Amino acid sequence: MNADSTPSEAEARAAAEHAALIEAGRKLFAGEWNFLSAAPTIETLPAMRGIEIAFAGRSNVGKSSLVNALTGRKALARTSVTPGRTQELIFFGLGPDLTLVDMPGYGFAQAPKEKVDAWTETIHAYLRGRTNLARVFVLIDSRHGLKPIDLGVLDGLDKAAVSYAIVLTKADQLKKGELEKRLAETQTALARRPAAFPVVFPTSSREGTGMPELRAAMVTLMRERGIS
Repeated sequence: MNADSTPSEAEARAAAEHAALIEAGRKLFAGEWNFLSAAPTIETLPAMRGIEIAFAGRSNVGKSSLVNALTGRKALARTSVTPGRTQELIFFGLGPDLTLVDMPGYGFAQAPKEKVDAWTETIHAYLRGRTNLARVFVLIDSRHGLKPIDLGVLDGLDKAAVSYAIVLTKADQLKKGELEKRLAETQTALARRPAAFPVVFPTSSREGTGMPELRAAMVTLMRERGIS
């Protein structure tokens, strides 16, 4: 802030910059999204291009619903009431610059242990070796908060030095005070984690809450990587 700036001027600039990011995100995600590929193994991953943003979370936390809400497409990503249905890394593209990756849910899978272990190794290899992976958004059910299995995933991301942020899903199902408490608890849990992004995103795929802010965050990631 310049020496002759008043707090109100600084606040006005910040508000204008935020509004511009929100609008840039709206325009970006209004583009044509397409299914690119499904990769069950590390050998079948598509060629890297632009930046990738991945979505991780427990089974049935709402990853596919979030992808659909973000992109404004009702059925771009398959949703299911059956936990553990997504068994591959699913790639969705917007032109050559931005790819969203729906990762297999963790914590439950209707499959033999050997197959689950194979998915887990594929996910770990993807996280370690995907140099164009800009951030992982870890989805947490806002009604339940961070559970031990989620904290284990965050430990792995910290160890791998993979940037991640927390998205609280189904925020519309909490009262305002309950949501504020959950946000505070989550931010406290992230405070000393080296790879954690400090902002927590409360969302509702059903109502569209938080989608503009998530889109704006992705615009910022693209700009940080030199993609306008």
